[in-house]
Amino acid sequence: MTKKYVQVIAKFEENGAMIPLQVLWEDGRVFEIDRVLDRRPGVSLKVGGQGIRYICRILSKEVCLYYEEPRWFVESKA
Repeated sequence: MTKKYVQVIAKFEENGAMIPLQVLWEDGRVFEIDRVLDRRPGVSLKVGGQGIRYICRILSKEVCLYYEEPRWFVESKA
């Protein structure tokens, strides 16, 4: 597994909360985040790194998306 940095479209709410809406893959694909299931500080045990861990539902699958300031990453197969 490796850390894969991705572009993310997010919205910022009045209270300052950051909500990811879309993940943009390097090949141009765009994945809509159907729902954010959980948001909390977290550590990626598979690839290292820590920050805010968002557990998201994308295409009916649970995906962990991390905000490690100032970048976003996902755990990806090497």
